[in-house]
Amino acid sequence: MFSRLREDIGVVFERDPAARNAWEVLTCYPGLHAIVLHRVSHRLWNAGFKWLARFTSHLSRWFTGIEIHPGARIGRRFFIDHGMGVVIGETSEIGADCTLYHAVTLGGTTWNRGKRHPTLGDNVVVGAGAKILGPITVGANAKIGSNAVVVKDVPAGTTAVGIPARIIEEPGGAGFAAYAVSRDMNDPLAQAIHRLVEQCTAYDRRIACLTSALRAAGIAVDDAPAGPEIDPNYLGRIVD
Repeated sequence: MFSRLREDIGVVFERDPAARNAWEVLTCYPGLHAIVLHRVSHRLWNAGFKWLARFTSHLSRWFTGIEIHPGARIGRRFFIDHGMGVVIGETSEIGADCTLYHAVTLGGTTWNRGKRHPTLGDNVVVGAGAKILGPITVGANAKIGSNAVVVKDVPAGTTAVGIPARIIEEPGGAGFAAYAVSRDMNDPLAQAIHRLVEQCTAYDRRIACLTSALRAAGIAVDDAPAGPEIDPNYLGRIVD
């Protein structure tokens, strides 16, 4: 028990630069309190004391602002930063060395019994406000960006952002990133839009050249109805 507690305190120092000493972590970190109380409620749940387990979970929620169902299975060195508003459903499974920020939901999408909550692999980072919904799997070393809504499996080692979440390219590999975001994220949707804008601009120029050549050859060309002018620079700025 005490070795696990020392391990949990060590994790806080690894992932939160604001932590100053063990006493502060032990007394002032609701994420740590929620994890310790969850271990108690989870043992009661597995022992068949369902009401007592739920009541312990309810007290933990009241004290910490973090709701973890006693049936959830959580691996070692789990860290909840800030914690307020975190909800972890009954059939959730969380691997080792995972990090969740505040207002994260591991929720279900059905009223049917059985597996209905997400499974997180090892070393997963979930940014603030993200919602991971349904019996889906987030692979090891994956990152979920802040406020993303994830309803499909996320492959290992990738980063998912947006509503609904989509996989993006991120230089530098799958290292730890606070709030699961970095400055160099490369959104494939934005890339696709940039390419379409460039292609449309090139087509407009080619059509203008062809029209001029036809008129120079004495061939009548009916003017097309005037439409909105494409400004590639403006479109590029708003996509970025």
